[in-house]
Amino acid sequence: MRIDQQPAFILHARPYRETSLLIDAFSRDHGRVGLVARGVRRERSRLPRGVLQPLQPLLLSWIARGELGTLTDAEAASAPFMLSGDALLAAMYLNELVLRLGARSDAQTLAFAAYAQCLARLAEDADMAWTLRRFERDFLADIGYALALTHTVAGAAIEAAVDYCYDPDSGASEWRDGTDWPRLSGAALLALDRDERPTDDQLAQLRRLVRVTVRHLLGGELNAWALSSRPMGMGARVPGAVAPAILPLATLVHPCTSQATAGMPEVEQRMEQLPDAQERPTSSGGSS
Repeated sequence: MRIDQQPAFILHARPYRETSLLIDAFSRDHGRVGLVARGVRRERSRLPRGVLQPLQPLLLSWIARGELGTLTDAEAASAPFMLSGDALLAAMYLNELVLRLGARSDAQTLAFAAYAQCLARLAEDADMAWTLRRFERDFLADIGYALALTHTVAGAAIEAAVDYCYDPDSGASEWRDGTDWPRLSGAALLALDRDERPTDDQLAQLRRLVRVTVRHLLGGELNAWALSSRPMGMGARVPGAVAPAILPLATLVHPCTSQATAGMPEVEQRMEQLPDAQERPTSSGGSS
């Protein structure tokens, strides 16, 4: 099957054989797709190597054959998103989240729109913590793991003045001592549902909620969580690290196959810590 001019973003890539790349892309109508960019690492490549970068809105064309397609064309759909510092680290987190949880060959149009909007907000220096929580809410909902924000497990309406614990398998229930699940206020849940910015404390509660949910779905951690000692969007900084939005193609290389990275900016080296693509979990836990 031939797919032409599909809006997409590059999530991750690594060298393949002598002159090619294996690419994980996030597309509007086909979800996460695996592609081979044949010959793109040659000096005179038919494919435009320069646009195959993260944070660059693309129009991709490929021939789909099973799990792995062949990239036939790529062009920039618009200017790249110019990110650095915290915003770049946040984008790395977005890419890993989509890479680990996004479904292959399954249309996720709302998630794709939320991803593009999130990058645009990060580029505009928007409230980073709130920007990320909005994306996480919309992304999880579109892939079938919507957060339960308005009603408890028992079916009662969430109340703003009540504290709750949140089990990713079932949802919210009134807080009780001794639970291992995160504690958060009903006001935080309702604010996220209404798309109204909560307080900073409530944002921190929602961050813990999303982290527990993602960890439950994956059965493990995201590498991006370890990139900073403080929450993304809450003042995190990598000392001395300022990275361009359009990173050299080498920064997309997987660590197992990368060349020496001496002299690369620290954030660019950290791009190489992102894992290979993994399939979306098949467990139904966490959906609502």
